[in-house]
Amino acid sequence: MAFFKHYHSACTFRIGIPAFCQKQRTSESYACTFSLSYFCCVMESTDNISQMSPLLGSASASPVAQERNQAGMHFFFEYLVVVSLRKKMEEEGYEPHVNYQFPKAMSRTQKEEEEKCLKAITLFCFPEGISWVPLTEYRSETFSFVLTEIDGTRRNGYCRRLLPHGKGARPPEAYCIISRVACFGLFSKIFDEVEKRGQISKAMIYPFMQSLREAPFPAPGNTVRIKSFIPESGTEIISLTRPLDSWLEHVDFHTLFRCLTEEEVLQVFAATVLERRILFIAEELSTLSQVLHAVAALLFPFVWQHTFISIVPRVLLDVYLAPTPYLLGAQSSLLHLLNDHSDVSACIGDEDTLIPANLQEELLRELSTEELNLVVSEAFLTFFVKTVGHFAHHIKRPNKMLGTFQKKSFLKAVEPKSSQNFVKQFIQTQMFDLFIQEEEKQPNHEGFFHKKIAEYQEKRKKEKSKSGWIKGVVV
Repeated sequence: MAFFKHYHSACTFRIGIPAFCQKQRTSESYACTFSLSYFCCVMESTDNISQMSPLLGSASASPVAQERNQAGMHFFFEYLVVVSLRKKMEEEGYEPHVNYQFPKAMSRTQKEEEEKCLKAITLFCFPEGISWVPLTEYRSETFSFVLTEIDGTRRNGYCRRLLPHGKGARPPEAYCIISRVACFGLFSKIFDEVEKRGQISKAMIYPFMQSLREAPFPAPGNTVRIKSFIPESGTEIISLTRPLDSWLEHVDFHTLFRCLTEEEVLQVFAATVLERRILFIAEELSTLSQVLHAVAALLFPFVWQHTFISIVPRVLLDVYLAPTPYLLGAQSSLLHLLNDHSDVSACIGDEDTLIPANLQEELLRELSTEELNLVVSEAFLTFFVKTVGHFAHHIKRPNKMLGTFQKKSFLKAVEPKSSQNFVKQFIQTQMFDLFIQEEEKQPNHEGFFHKKIAEYQEKRKKEKSKSGWIKGVVV
Protein backbone atom coordinates (compact mmCIF):
# COMPACT_ATOMS: atom_id res chain seq x y z
CA MET A 1 0.00 0.00 0.00
CA ALA A 2 1.40 3.39 -0.94
CA PHE A 3 0.53 6.75 0.52
CA PHE A 4 1.47 10.24 -0.57
CA LYS A 5 2.60 13.31 1.27
CA HIS A 6 3.13 16.94 0.26
CA TYR A 7 6.47 18.67 0.68
CA HIS A 8 7.36 22.01 -0.80
CA SER A 9 6.64 21.07 -4.39
CA ALA A 10 7.37 17.41 -3.77
CA CYS A 11 5.35 14.21 -3.79
CA THR A 12 6.47 11.00 -2.06
CA PHE A 13 5.71 7.28 -2.42
CA ARG A 14 6.62 4.61 0.09
CA ILE A 15 6.51 0.87 -0.11
CA GLY A 16 6.62 -1.90 2.42
CA ILE A 17 5.49 0.29 5.29
CA PRO A 18 3.03 3.20 5.07
CA ALA A 19 4.58 5.72 2.74
CA PHE A 20 4.05 9.37 2.39
CA CYS A 21 4.26 11.90 -0.40
CA GLN A 22 4.87 15.56 -0.44
CA LYS A 23 3.76 17.94 -3.10
CA GLN A 24 3.47 21.51 -4.11
CA ARG A 25 2.48 22.58 -7.56
CA THR A 26 4.07 25.68 -9.02
CA SER A 27 3.12 26.26 -12.65
CA GLU A 28 4.00 22.91 -14.28
CA SER A 29 6.39 21.52 -11.66
CA TYR A 30 5.59 18.49 -9.52
CA ALA A 31 7.48 16.43 -7.03
CA CYS A 32 6.92 12.94 -5.66
CA THR A 33 8.55 10.63 -3.19
CA PHE A 34 8.46 6.84 -3.28
CA SER A 35 9.52 4.46 -0.59
CA LEU A 36 10.79 0.91 -1.14
CA SER A 37 10.79 -1.28 1.83
CA TYR A 38 10.63 2.18 2.50
CA PHE A 39 11.36 4.15 -0.60
CA CYS A 40 10.60 7.75 -1.52
CA CYS A 41 10.45 9.50 -4.82
CA VAL A 42 10.23 13.22 -5.57
CA MET A 43 9.77 14.59 -9.05
CA GLU A 44 10.14 17.94 -10.79
CA SER A 45 12.43 19.66 -13.30
CA THR A 46 15.91 20.36 -11.89
CA ASP A 47 19.33 21.58 -12.90
CA ASN A 48 22.27 19.24 -12.73
CA ILE A 49 23.29 18.42 -9.20
CA SER A 50 26.81 19.45 -10.04
CA GLN A 51 25.58 23.04 -9.98
CA MET A 52 24.30 22.53 -6.44
CA SER A 53 27.45 21.05 -4.93
CA PRO A 54 31.02 20.88 -6.21
CA LEU A 55 31.32 17.46 -4.58
CA LEU A 56 28.86 16.06 -7.08
CA GLY A 57 30.44 17.62 -10.13
CA SER A 58 33.76 17.42 -11.21
CA ALA A 59 36.49 14.87 -11.09
CA SER A 60 38.03 14.55 -14.51
CA ALA A 61 39.59 11.46 -16.01
CA SER A 62 43.34 11.16 -15.65
CA PRO A 63 45.46 12.09 -18.70
CA VAL A 64 46.22 8.40 -19.26
CA ALA A 65 42.51 7.56 -19.17
CA GLN A 66 41.73 10.48 -21.50
CA GLU A 67 44.34 9.29 -23.98
CA ARG A 68 42.97 5.77 -23.90
CA ASN A 69 39.37 6.99 -24.32
CA GLN A 70 40.40 9.12 -27.31
CA ALA A 71 41.88 6.02 -28.86
CA GLY A 72 38.53 4.25 -28.48
CA MET A 73 39.79 2.06 -25.63
CA HIS A 74 38.35 1.70 -22.15
CA PHE A 75 39.80 0.84 -18.79
CA PHE A 76 37.79 -1.46 -16.58
CA PHE A 77 38.19 1.22 -13.95
CA GLU A 78 39.95 4.50 -13.24
CA TYR A 79 40.95 3.73 -9.68
CA LEU A 80 40.21 1.68 -6.61
CA VAL A 81 40.18 3.21 -3.14
CA VAL A 82 39.70 1.76 0.33
CA VAL A 83 37.79 4.07 2.66
CA SER A 84 38.09 3.52 6.41
CA LEU A 85 36.47 5.17 9.41
CA ARG A 86 38.73 6.85 11.93
CA LYS A 87 37.77 8.37 15.23
CA LYS A 88 37.73 12.15 15.34
CA MET A 89 40.41 13.71 17.49
CA GLU A 90 38.55 16.51 19.29
CA GLU A 91 34.91 15.49 19.02
CA GLU A 92 32.69 12.43 19.07
CA GLY A 93 32.05 10.29 16.04
CA TYR A 94 33.99 8.91 13.10
CA GLU A 95 35.02 10.39 9.79
CA PRO A 96 35.78 8.51 6.55
CA HIS A 97 39.19 8.79 4.95
CA VAL A 98 41.02 7.11 2.07
CA ASN A 99 43.76 4.80 3.31
CA TYR A 100 44.52 3.02 0.03
CA GLN A 101 44.40 4.12 -3.60
CA PHE A 102 45.33 2.39 -6.83
CA PRO A 103 46.72 3.72 -9.06
CA LYS A 104 48.10 6.75 -7.28
CA ALA A 105 48.11 10.16 -8.94
CA MET A 106 51.49 10.81 -10.56
CA SER A 107 51.40 14.57 -11.06
CA ARG A 108 50.31 17.57 -9.02
CA THR A 109 47.53 18.30 -11.52
CA GLN A 110 46.18 14.78 -11.18
CA LYS A 111 46.31 15.02 -7.39
CA GLU A 112 44.38 18.29 -7.39
CA GLU A 113 41.74 16.85 -9.71
CA GLU A 114 41.39 13.71 -7.65
CA GLU A 115 41.09 15.48 -4.31
CA LYS A 116 37.57 16.68 -5.13
CA CYS A 117 36.52 13.27 -6.35
CA LEU A 118 38.02 11.44 -3.37
CA LYS A 119 36.20 13.74 -0.97
CA ALA A 120 32.92 12.92 -2.70
CA ILE A 121 33.73 9.20 -2.67
CA THR A 122 34.18 9.15 1.11
CA LEU A 123 30.74 10.77 1.49
CA PHE A 124 29.04 8.21 -0.72
CA CYS A 125 30.80 5.24 0.88
CA PHE A 126 29.49 6.32 4.30
CA PRO A 127 26.47 8.55 3.58
CA GLU A 128 25.04 8.13 7.10
CA GLY A 129 27.53 10.58 8.56
CA ILE A 130 29.56 10.26 11.76
CA SER A 131 27.25 8.06 13.87
CA TRP A 132 29.22 4.82 13.96
CA VAL A 133 30.37 2.49 16.72
CA PRO A 134 32.83 -0.41 16.52
CA LEU A 135 31.16 -3.69 15.50
CA THR A 136 31.91 -7.38 15.83
CA GLU A 137 29.40 -8.40 13.13
CA TYR A 138 28.41 -6.59 9.95
CA ARG A 139 26.71 -7.97 6.86
CA SER A 140 28.57 -6.73 3.79
CA GLU A 141 26.60 -4.93 1.11
CA THR A 142 27.34 -3.81 -2.42
CA PHE A 143 25.86 -0.65 -3.92
CA SER A 144 26.59 1.96 -6.54
CA PHE A 145 26.40 5.71 -7.00
CA VAL A 146 27.01 8.22 -9.76
CA LEU A 147 29.43 11.15 -9.89
CA THR A 148 28.28 13.89 -12.25
CA GLU A 149 30.88 16.10 -13.86
CA ILE A 150 30.57 19.76 -14.79
CA ASP A 151 29.86 18.90 -18.43
CA GLY A 152 27.09 16.49 -17.42
CA THR A 153 29.00 13.26 -18.06
CA ARG A 154 28.75 10.62 -15.38
CA ARG A 155 31.09 8.16 -13.76
CA ASN A 156 29.98 5.16 -11.78
CA GLY A 157 31.08 4.41 -8.25
CA TYR A 158 30.84 0.79 -7.12
CA CYS A 159 31.15 0.20 -3.41
CA ARG A 160 31.36 -2.83 -1.14
CA ARG A 161 31.14 -2.15 2.57
CA LEU A 162 32.31 -4.84 4.99
CA LEU A 163 33.97 -5.49 8.31
CA PRO A 164 37.75 -5.59 7.78
CA HIS A 165 39.72 -8.69 8.66
CA GLY A 166 40.74 -8.70 12.33
CA LYS A 167 39.66 -9.39 15.90
CA GLY A 168 37.47 -7.48 18.30
CA ALA A 169 35.04 -4.64 17.66
CA ARG A 170 36.02 -2.41 14.73
CA PRO A 171 34.25 -0.02 12.32
CA PRO A 172 33.47 -1.21 8.78
CA GLU A 173 35.45 -0.13 5.75
CA ALA A 174 34.52 0.27 2.09
CA TYR A 175 36.17 -0.75 -1.16
CA CYS A 176 35.20 1.63 -3.95
CA ILE A 177 35.88 1.39 -7.69
CA ILE A 178 35.37 4.38 -9.98
CA SER A 179 34.67 3.52 -13.61
CA ARG A 180 33.23 5.01 -16.78
CA VAL A 181 31.57 1.64 -17.32
CA ALA A 182 28.05 0.87 -16.06
CA CYS A 183 27.98 -2.85 -15.31
CA PHE A 184 26.95 -3.64 -11.74
CA GLY A 185 27.08 -7.44 -12.03
CA LEU A 186 30.58 -7.42 -13.45
CA PHE A 187 31.95 -5.20 -10.69
CA SER A 188 30.21 -7.24 -8.01
CA LYS A 189 32.30 -10.19 -9.15
CA ILE A 190 35.44 -8.04 -9.16
CA PHE A 191 34.67 -7.07 -5.57
CA ASP A 192 34.48 -10.75 -4.63
CA GLU A 193 38.06 -11.13 -5.83
CA VAL A 194 39.25 -7.89 -4.19
CA GLU A 195 37.65 -8.86 -0.88
CA LYS A 196 39.21 -12.33 -0.98
CA ARG A 197 42.68 -10.84 -1.50
CA GLY A 198 42.14 -8.06 1.02
CA GLN A 199 41.50 -10.59 3.77
CA ILE A 200 44.99 -12.00 3.15
CA SER A 201 46.77 -8.67 2.70
CA LYS A 202 46.04 -5.39 0.95
CA ALA A 203 49.28 -5.96 -0.93
CA MET A 204 47.53 -8.84 -2.73
CA ILE A 205 45.00 -6.43 -4.22
CA TYR A 206 47.58 -4.52 -6.28
CA PRO A 207 48.67 -7.25 -8.77
CA PHE A 208 45.07 -8.30 -9.39
CA MET A 209 43.89 -4.73 -10.06
CA GLN A 210 46.97 -4.07 -12.22
CA SER A 211 46.13 -7.10 -14.38
CA LEU A 212 42.53 -5.96 -14.59
CA ARG A 213 43.52 -2.43 -15.56
CA GLU A 214 45.72 -3.72 -18.37
CA ALA A 215 43.03 -6.05 -19.74
CA PRO A 216 40.85 -4.89 -22.65
CA PHE A 217 37.27 -4.18 -21.67
CA PRO A 218 35.15 -6.89 -23.36
CA ALA A 219 32.44 -6.19 -25.91
CA PRO A 220 28.84 -7.15 -24.97
CA GLY A 221 28.56 -10.93 -24.71
CA ASN A 222 32.34 -11.41 -24.60
CA THR A 223 34.62 -12.63 -21.80
CA VAL A 224 38.00 -11.44 -20.57
CA ARG A 225 40.18 -13.72 -18.46
CA ILE A 226 42.50 -12.40 -15.78
CA LYS A 227 45.40 -14.39 -14.32
CA SER A 228 46.03 -13.80 -10.63
CA PHE A 229 48.30 -15.48 -8.09
CA ILE A 230 47.18 -16.20 -4.52
CA PRO A 231 49.53 -17.75 -1.93
CA GLU A 232 48.65 -21.37 -1.11
CA SER A 233 46.18 -21.43 -4.02
CA GLY A 234 48.49 -20.77 -6.94
CA THR A 235 47.54 -19.02 -10.17
CA GLU A 236 43.82 -18.50 -10.71
CA ILE A 237 41.96 -17.61 -13.90
CA ILE A 238 39.11 -15.18 -13.29
CA SER A 239 36.55 -14.96 -16.10
CA LEU A 240 34.59 -11.72 -16.43
CA THR A 241 31.72 -11.75 -18.93
CA ARG A 242 29.56 -8.85 -20.09
CA PRO A 243 25.86 -9.50 -20.73
CA LEU A 244 24.80 -9.52 -24.36
CA ASP A 245 22.19 -6.80 -23.72
CA SER A 246 24.71 -4.14 -22.73
CA TRP A 247 22.09 -1.47 -22.05
CA LEU A 248 20.72 -3.66 -19.24
CA GLU A 249 24.02 -4.78 -17.71
CA HIS A 250 23.76 -2.26 -14.88
CA VAL A 251 20.22 -3.27 -14.00
CA ASP A 252 18.40 -5.93 -12.01
CA PHE A 253 14.65 -5.39 -11.88
CA HIS A 254 14.04 -7.96 -9.15
CA THR A 255 14.63 -5.54 -6.28
CA LEU A 256 12.28 -2.97 -7.81
CA PHE A 257 9.46 -5.51 -8.09
CA ARG A 258 10.21 -6.99 -4.68
CA CYS A 259 9.70 -3.58 -3.10
CA LEU A 260 6.79 -2.39 -5.23
CA THR A 261 3.69 -3.93 -6.72
CA GLU A 262 3.21 -3.82 -10.49
CA GLU A 263 0.68 -1.00 -10.05
CA GLU A 264 3.12 1.02 -7.96
CA VAL A 265 5.88 0.49 -10.54
CA LEU A 266 3.56 2.02 -13.13
CA GLN A 267 2.98 5.01 -10.85
CA VAL A 268 6.72 5.47 -10.49
CA PHE A 269 7.22 5.09 -14.24
CA ALA A 270 4.51 7.64 -15.02
CA ALA A 271 6.01 10.16 -12.62
CA THR A 272 9.54 9.58 -13.90
CA VAL A 273 8.72 9.73 -17.58
CA LEU A 274 7.12 13.14 -17.04
CA GLU A 275 10.20 14.33 -15.16
CA ARG A 276 8.81 15.00 -11.72
CA ARG A 277 10.92 15.13 -8.59
CA ILE A 278 11.36 11.70 -7.06
CA LEU A 279 12.88 10.68 -3.75
CA PHE A 280 13.24 7.01 -2.83
CA ILE A 281 13.72 5.97 0.80
CA ALA A 282 14.97 2.54 1.86
CA GLU A 283 16.78 0.91 4.75
CA GLU A 284 19.63 -0.63 2.75
CA LEU A 285 22.04 1.17 0.44
CA SER A 286 21.98 -1.74 -2.01
CA THR A 287 18.19 -1.46 -2.29
CA LEU A 288 18.39 2.24 -3.07
CA SER A 289 21.02 1.94 -5.77
CA GLN A 290 19.40 -1.07 -7.45
CA VAL A 291 15.94 0.51 -7.49
CA LEU A 292 17.06 3.89 -8.82
CA HIS A 293 19.07 2.34 -11.63
CA ALA A 294 16.14 0.06 -12.48
CA VAL A 295 13.75 3.02 -12.64
CA ALA A 296 16.13 4.92 -14.92
CA ALA A 297 16.38 1.84 -17.16
CA LEU A 298 12.60 1.79 -17.64
CA LEU A 299 13.00 4.96 -19.71
CA PHE A 300 15.08 3.33 -22.46
CA PRO A 301 15.67 4.53 -25.18
CA PHE A 302 15.26 7.86 -23.41
CA VAL A 303 17.75 9.01 -20.79
CA TRP A 304 17.10 10.78 -17.50
CA GLN A 305 18.69 14.21 -18.00
CA HIS A 306 18.36 15.72 -14.54
CA THR A 307 19.85 15.24 -11.08
CA PHE A 308 20.48 11.57 -10.30
CA ILE A 309 21.87 10.61 -6.86
CA SER A 310 21.11 7.02 -5.97
CA ILE A 311 22.40 7.56 -2.41
CA VAL A 312 22.25 11.07 -0.95
CA PRO A 313 24.87 11.66 1.79
CA ARG A 314 23.58 13.13 5.03
CA VAL A 315 25.38 16.44 4.50
CA LEU A 316 23.68 16.91 1.12
CA LEU A 317 20.18 15.93 2.17
CA ASP A 318 18.75 19.40 1.54
CA VAL A 319 19.04 18.69 -2.18
CA TYR A 320 15.50 17.31 -1.94
CA LEU A 321 14.31 20.93 -1.68
CA ALA A 322 15.52 21.65 -5.21
CA PRO A 323 12.77 23.05 -7.45
CA THR A 324 13.79 21.01 -10.50
CA PRO A 325 13.43 17.30 -11.49
CA TYR A 326 15.52 14.71 -9.73
CA LEU A 327 15.86 11.03 -8.87
CA LEU A 328 17.20 10.74 -5.33
CA GLY A 329 17.71 7.92 -2.83
CA ALA A 330 17.96 8.42 0.94
CA GLN A 331 18.27 6.01 3.83
CA SER A 332 15.25 5.70 6.09
CA SER A 333 17.46 6.46 9.11
CA LEU A 334 17.84 10.00 7.74
CA LEU A 335 14.16 10.59 7.12
CA HIS A 336 13.70 12.55 10.34
CA LEU A 337 16.07 15.17 8.95
CA LEU A 338 13.75 16.01 6.07
CA ASN A 339 11.87 19.20 6.83
CA ASP A 340 8.16 20.02 6.79
CA HIS A 341 6.80 16.60 7.83
CA SER A 342 3.76 18.42 9.23
CA ASP A 343 2.68 19.30 5.70
CA VAL A 344 1.43 15.79 5.04
CA SER A 345 -1.78 15.67 3.06
CA ALA A 346 -3.13 13.83 0.03
CA CYS A 347 -1.19 12.57 -2.98
CA ILE A 348 -0.96 14.42 -6.24
CA GLY A 349 -3.64 12.03 -7.37
CA ASP A 350 -2.95 11.79 -11.09
CA GLU A 351 -0.34 9.00 -11.10
CA ASP A 352 -2.93 6.37 -12.05
CA THR A 353 -4.23 8.45 -14.96
CA LEU A 354 -1.04 9.68 -16.63
CA ILE A 355 -0.60 6.52 -18.71
CA PRO A 356 -3.51 5.65 -21.04
CA ALA A 357 -5.73 2.97 -19.49
CA ASN A 358 -5.39 0.49 -22.35
CA LEU A 359 -1.59 0.69 -22.25
CA GLN A 360 -1.62 0.34 -18.46
CA GLU A 361 -3.56 -2.91 -18.82
CA GLU A 362 -1.10 -4.19 -21.42
CA LEU A 363 1.88 -3.35 -19.19
CA LEU A 364 0.32 -5.06 -16.17
CA ARG A 365 -0.28 -8.22 -18.21
CA GLU A 366 3.31 -8.20 -19.42
CA LEU A 367 4.70 -7.66 -15.91
CA SER A 368 2.91 -10.67 -14.42
CA THR A 369 5.88 -12.95 -14.96
CA GLU A 370 8.90 -14.27 -13.12
CA GLU A 371 11.26 -13.62 -16.04
CA LEU A 372 11.63 -9.98 -15.01
CA ASN A 373 14.85 -8.84 -16.67
CA LEU A 374 13.78 -10.53 -19.89
CA VAL A 375 10.27 -9.08 -19.95
CA VAL A 376 10.29 -5.75 -18.13
CA SER A 377 12.58 -3.84 -20.47
CA GLU A 378 10.72 -5.20 -23.50
CA ALA A 379 7.34 -4.19 -22.04
CA PHE A 380 8.29 -0.56 -21.41
CA LEU A 381 10.17 -0.31 -24.68
CA THR A 382 7.00 -1.45 -26.46
CA PHE A 383 5.10 1.26 -24.60
CA PHE A 384 7.31 3.92 -26.19
CA VAL A 385 7.10 2.20 -29.58
CA LYS A 386 3.31 2.44 -29.49
CA THR A 387 3.06 6.00 -28.15
CA VAL A 388 5.88 7.87 -29.92
CA GLY A 389 7.36 5.34 -32.35
CA HIS A 390 6.08 7.30 -35.36
CA PHE A 391 8.44 10.23 -34.68
CA ALA A 392 10.71 9.51 -37.68
CA HIS A 393 7.84 10.15 -40.12
CA HIS A 394 7.60 13.69 -38.78
CA ILE A 395 11.24 14.74 -39.09
CA LYS A 396 11.52 16.67 -42.34
CA ARG A 397 14.91 16.83 -44.04
CA PRO A 398 14.85 19.44 -46.80
CA ASN A 399 18.62 19.19 -47.30
CA LYS A 400 18.72 15.44 -46.60
CA MET A 401 20.91 16.01 -43.60
CA LEU A 402 19.80 18.15 -40.65
CA GLY A 403 16.13 17.51 -39.95
CA THR A 404 13.34 19.47 -38.29
CA PHE A 405 10.79 17.81 -36.05
CA GLN A 406 7.18 18.64 -36.95
CA LYS A 407 5.51 18.63 -33.54
CA LYS A 408 1.96 19.45 -34.66
CA SER A 409 1.72 16.76 -37.32
CA PHE A 410 3.35 14.28 -34.91
CA LEU A 411 0.68 14.93 -32.27
CA LYS A 412 -2.17 14.64 -34.78
CA ALA A 413 -0.84 11.25 -35.85
CA VAL A 414 -0.86 9.76 -32.33
CA GLU A 415 -2.94 6.57 -32.17
CA PRO A 416 -5.10 5.74 -30.38
CA LYS A 417 -6.42 9.21 -29.58
CA SER A 418 -6.63 8.23 -25.90
CA SER A 419 -2.81 8.44 -25.84
CA GLN A 420 -2.66 12.03 -27.04
CA ASN A 421 -2.82 13.64 -23.59
CA PHE A 422 0.13 11.59 -22.36
CA VAL A 423 2.17 12.23 -25.52
CA LYS A 424 1.41 15.96 -25.36
CA GLN A 425 2.99 16.06 -21.88
CA PHE A 426 5.85 13.72 -22.73
CA ILE A 427 7.11 15.72 -25.72
CA GLN A 428 7.64 18.68 -23.37
CA THR A 429 10.22 16.78 -21.32
CA GLN A 430 13.93 17.29 -21.68
CA MET A 431 14.56 13.60 -22.30
CA PHE A 432 12.28 13.61 -25.35
CA ASP A 433 13.65 16.91 -26.59
CA LEU A 434 17.27 15.71 -26.49
CA PHE A 435 16.30 12.41 -28.09
CA ILE A 436 14.68 14.25 -30.99
CA GLN A 437 17.67 16.59 -31.34
CA GLU A 438 19.91 13.56 -31.84
CA GLU A 439 17.47 12.08 -34.36
CA GLU A 440 17.42 15.36 -36.29
CA LYS A 441 21.21 15.18 -36.59
CA GLN A 442 21.34 11.54 -37.67
CA PRO A 443 19.25 10.62 -40.71
CA ASN A 444 18.59 6.90 -41.18
CA HIS A 445 19.89 6.26 -37.69
CA GLU A 446 19.42 2.62 -36.69
CA GLY A 447 19.38 1.10 -33.24
CA PHE A 448 17.50 -1.36 -31.07
CA PHE A 449 14.58 1.05 -30.61
CA HIS A 450 14.37 1.71 -34.35
CA LYS A 451 14.41 -2.03 -35.01
CA LYS A 452 11.48 -2.54 -32.61
CA ILE A 453 9.58 0.31 -34.27
CA ALA A 454 10.06 -1.26 -37.70
CA GLU A 455 8.86 -4.65 -36.41
CA TYR A 456 5.78 -3.09 -34.81
CA GLN A 457 4.89 -1.07 -37.90
CA GLU A 458 5.27 -4.13 -40.12
CA LYS A 459 3.02 -6.08 -37.78
CA ARG A 460 0.40 -3.31 -37.92
CA LYS A 461 0.46 -3.33 -41.73
CA LYS A 462 -0.13 -7.09 -41.83
CA GLU A 463 -2.98 -6.81 -39.33
CA LYS A 464 -4.65 -4.04 -41.32
CA SER A 465 -4.17 -5.97 -44.55
CA LYS A 466 -5.66 -9.11 -43.02
CA SER A 467 -8.53 -7.13 -41.53
CA GLY A 468 -9.30 -5.54 -44.92
CA TRP A 469 -9.22 -8.94 -46.65
CA ILE A 470 -11.68 -10.44 -44.14
CA LYS A 471 -14.05 -7.50 -44.57
CA GLY A 472 -13.88 -7.93 -48.32
CA VAL A 473 -14.77 -11.60 -48.05
CA VAL A 474 -17.71 -10.87 -45.72
CA VAL A 475 -19.10 -8.27 -48.13
